Amino acid sequence: MTAPLDVPDSAREAVPEAVVAGADRQAIQGRSLGQIAWLRLKRDKVAMAGAGVIIFLILVAVFAPLIVSWFGHPPLEFHRDMIDQETQIPKDRFGGISWDFLFGVDPQWGRDIFSRVVYGARISLLIAFLATLLSVGIGTILGVTAGFFGGWVDTIISRLMDVFLAFPLLVFAIALAGVVPDTAFGLSGDTLRVSLLIFIIGFFNWPYIGRIVRGQTLSLREREFVDAARSLGARGPYIIFREVLPNLVAPILIYSTLLIPSNILFEAALSFLGVGVRPPTPTWGGMLSDAARIYTVPHYAIFPGLAIFLTVLAFNLFGDGLRDALDPRGNR
Repeated sequence: MTAPLDVPDSAREAVPEAVVAGADRQAIQGRSLGQIAWLRLKRDKVAMAGAGVIIFLILVAVFAPLIVSWFGHPPLEFHRDMIDQETQIPKDRFGGISWDFLFGVDPQWGRDIFSRVVYGARISLLIAFLATLLSVGIGTILGVTAGFFGGWVDTIISRLMDVFLAFPLLVFAIALAGVVPDTAFGLSGDTLRVSLLIFIIGFFNWPYIGRIVRGQTLSLREREFVDAARSLGARGPYIIFREVLPNLVAPILIYSTLLIPSNILFEAALSFLGVGVRPPTPTWGGMLSDAARIYTVPHYAIFPGLAIFLTVLAFNLFGDGLRDALDPRGNR
């Protein structure tokens, strides 16, 4: 039997270097999935630039009256003194661009293009956001229902999706928007046209996200945590709202950011074809439609076209970055 080693008192009181080094640091904290995704998104400079442009456009739309009062003129105010009465185009060079009219004036009427582009952002973003919200709501409800319950419920909803996907949406939108009177459903004017566009774009676009949600739900319902909830006696509604839907937040957010620019383009196309919001209310698509008839003044088409391009590009870049942040395995 060996005697114990003699350990000096100073050695007994020694503290490991790693403990000393971290003694005055904060305790290590775990990160949630949302925090990890946010850190990934912050490192994506392109996506953050897109998010910055989106925030800027939203602020422009919200504070349009204030911006126009500082840098422009009312969008429906005529300045015929700046228009050549024979050619119906602006008298000054470059379409009348000056410090008073940052983007110049439109032909025939002499309205401030800058103000009309700023106010046009309100219509485009409002319709795009609300139509996307409608599509996501309907698609999520029907997609989860079809994927979770399966059987004849899945068959009926899937066939309904096929019918909507095969529907000629543009033709139907043109026909419906063209036959609706100026007053209907207790609404009139721009309120009626905006509500009609939101319904057409949102209601007939839900099958796209519905299929995505259905496919994700089919995969989730076979996972271990769902089986565990069933074994504990949980019923269908509880499993859907507490187990399935929280795991669908990421794909729904990703698809929503990619659906918004498509809705912006669709609204612009309807306005371009003359079945969107009616003049003189400024919209980007309506301005492009007017510019197509007066090709001798190119700047009239450049500014609303550039606004549509930057908006769609910003949403697409942000959507791609959000997808990579929430699903890093998807880009491998």
